[in-house]
Amino acid sequence: MDDRERYDKGMSRRRKVLGNAWVDKATAGKTPLNDEFQDFISRYAWGEIWTRTHFDERTRRILVIGSMVALGHWDEFRLHVRAAMTEGGFTATDIKEILMQQAIYCGVPAANHAFKEAADVMKEIGKAL
Repeated sequence: MDDRERYDKGMSRRRKVLGNAWVDKATAGKTPLNDEFQDFISRYAWGEIWTRTHFDERTRRILVIGSMVALGHWDEFRLHVRAAMTEGGFTATDIKEILMQQAIYCGVPAANHAFKEAADVMKEIGKAL
């Protein structure tokens, strides 16, 4: 697969996982500073990793949400919680269970903050528990 095919495959998966509105916003915000980075993540994060066949999309979403809690990357956490609930069929209970699991492995303070961020996202999209 060449870079163009990888990019196209990546953009297709990126749109499926995050939704067209989010990807359109990200691509509209390209600048000379970040355009190569946007291309890079489309080709590699989305075109190489998210398209691998071993794990299904749901499992990958769970892994990403959990990783963002562990790392404290709250903007990405919110993005992936929103996408999981609006594009991936996740429920508020699904998110709660991910966060309960992460509370043990990432710590109560991280999970406490994650519950706050997730609740804000759920309120914004009208899917609160």
